[in-house]
Amino acid sequence: TSLLLMAGIMVTVGLCRRLTRRRLRSHQRLCTFLLEMFSTFQICACTSELCLLGNVEPKPHTALSLTYGFTVLHGLTLTGSTCNPCGTLQPMWGGGISVKTGGLKIGAQFVAAVLARVFMHFIWSLEMAEPHFGALSQSCSNPMQTTEMQAFCIELLFSVVFQLTILRVESVNPKYKVHLIALLITMLVYAGGNLTGAIFNPALAFSLHANCFYDKFLSYSLVYWIAPSLGKFLILHVF
Repeated sequence: TSLLLMAGIMVTVGLCRRLTRRRLRSHQRLCTFLLEMFSTFQICACTSELCLLGNVEPKPHTALSLTYGFTVLHGLTLTGSTCNPCGTLQPMWGGGISVKTGGLKIGAQFVAAVLARVFMHFIWSLEMAEPHFGALSQSCSNPMQTTEMQAFCIELLFSVVFQLTILRVESVNPKYKVHLIALLITMLVYAGGNLTGAIFNPALAFSLHANCFYDKFLSYSLVYWIAPSLGKFLILHVF
């Protein structure tokens, strides 16, 4: 049921993206906003469901296999979208896009994060699958299983590694590039998923753990917003 749900989300998002390109091509800003919003919605919604499947046996093989598989699918179906505020900073810094367009994309990403959270809570309330039972009873799933400073350093390091890899594989054939990125993300999730969740995406972090931001805003904004953004600026400064 969970796999069918995620497949349905991807198909629906694909149809929405295609319709947006066809009907709103002349409205550039609205088209940009909606494409980024739909893409980020897919990432956040599917990742929320994947988090519930983390305890499926055999552990952690099932969760890691699904992470790799769906990351490849995201890469193949969401071409042209960053789905990550940190990724949007690079073309803004380099002058590839205007500050207004970059701000529009980041706004779309956070709107999608909220919509994905509301949608998944509605789906979980229907209790269509066993992992959905009790999913709404968690006020804060508390992804930080280490000290705040260690969590900050982990997310900073993972952001640097991820963003550096993105820059290094720009010239790689797209059909190989998507597998390299998926493999890297899976390795990072395996290495730090039990400590911080290995998110390194501010919009995704807010979608997955919004209640944690409400409870401990300063701690979670430092680890899941400032650390990835700082990692991105370090890479941009080095390059």
